Amino acid sequence: MSIGSRILRARKGANLSQRELAERMGLSAMMISKYENDQSVPDSAMLLRFSEALKIKPDYFFRPDSFSVELLAYRKHVRLGQKKLEAIKIHIQDWLERYLEVEDFFPQEKIQISLPTYPVETIEDIEVVINNLRKTWHLGLDPIENLIQLLEDKGLKVGLVSGYDDFDACTFTFDGNLVIASKSEISGDRQRFNVAHELGHLILECHPDLNHEKAANRFAGALLVPDEQVLYELGTLRNDLDMRELYLLKHKYGLSMQAWIYRAKDLKIISQSTFVQLNKRFRSKHWHRQEPGDPYPTEQPVRMEKLIYRALSEDLITRSKAQELLRSPLRPWWDMEALQPKDASITAGY
Repeated sequence: MSIGSRILRARKGANLSQRELAERMGLSAMMISKYENDQSVPDSAMLLRFSEALKIKPDYFFRPDSFSVELLAYRKHVRLGQKKLEAIKIHIQDWLERYLEVEDFFPQEKIQISLPTYPVETIEDIEVVINNLRKTWHLGLDPIENLIQLLEDKGLKVGLVSGYDDFDACTFTFDGNLVIASKSEISGDRQRFNVAHELGHLILECHPDLNHEKAANRFAGALLVPDEQVLYELGTLRNDLDMRELYLLKHKYGLSMQAWIYRAKDLKIISQSTFVQLNKRFRSKHWHRQEPGDPYPTEQPVRMEKLIYRALSEDLITRSKAQELLRSPLRPWWDMEALQPKDASITAGY
């Protein structure tokens, strides 16, 4: 990829028009166009100006391309347009370039993706699928402590996207591999549901008459709390569900209170009318936007950062290279903030 193409991709990743970038840099839109089309080659001083305007590292302009990512499936609100989706794709591309670079230091430990797939004809079949999947993955019936790290162990790459209010989650494919990207500025229970929903799209082979989005939603709820555990926690028949009960269950299983209501309805523990009344209660108190009480903690992908620190400890990379890959300064190990992945967000700059 040429420097001009890199400038173009970085501009789109910043969600800027040529005119907007030109205004930031004190140039004309025509000059930006010439740089992007390789009709003019920026010198080192100009590349530094591009770097500052686009909030990226200068080395980004010289990094070779080895693959391209393609959208496989995605969830979005209606307001998320093609321009924002393209920006998300560009950020994922950059994040993966750095991820794969550090993976190359440990080729013997690259995880081959081997996701099982299950055909489903009805929405109820998904409950059986989940029980089979949990057996295959040796999960038992216990709550999944960290869904993102579980999927990393299965060979999926997971990143968090920030800065897009209308975005939920999406799945991209690259060179036979998969990456799930989920919004970062949400509670952990919503994050886990989004990631599980994307996994459902990958694992379920739905009958043409089955609504794929509804199937993926059923998969997400069932993966986090299988039917046997829902019946154990709620009983077989209920006239109502207490909010404090749902709050405690959310923090035990990492599934939102509203998703618990859906699980109770799907498994016929509550009637349709009770389901409607519970949802009305949530909406009247605006809990459908933000549930009451302490939020469930968010999860962070850690595999990429662990590999970077391992490469650093083995003298395979320098401290400056580690910081370049992390996109953040190294901190003392006893600084607890340093133990939180700084590049968990795939939009944290180039």
